[in-house]
Amino acid sequence: MQIDPKADRAMTTRVRRKNRRGPWLQLLSQVVRLAGDRAEIIRHCERPWSSVTFSGARHTVVLAFTGVNELEDGDDFIAALPDHEFTIPRQIVADATITAADQQTIPEPKMTIEAELLLLEEA
Repeated sequence: MQIDPKADRAMTTRVRRKNRRGPWLQLLSQVVRLAGDRAEIIRHCERPWSSVTFSGARHTVVLAFTGVNELEDGDDFIAALPDHEFTIPRQIVADATITAADQQTIPEPKMTIEAELLLLEEA
């Protein structure tokens, strides 16, 4: 049996590229950092998105803020998200909006926020 080291390296590199994680993890990390330590991720989903000139993904993130002090963090997140500058390599956050916000007081104060972020692949 012969083993070609160059072919082996090329195959290993291809497999690593295929298994590379997308930018969603960096996006979620930055969203949570912006939301604060007391925010809880409830749900995240990613859908492919494309137009004639751009391609990328639309991300929906749902966060919960539970407790009196945490409600203020939720309000701060709502105010900060649209103008926040994300730094994700080879990606541009083209749009970041709050699509829903729900607040309840019983049995304890809780705010649930849904945000949509459009990530475009940088050319």
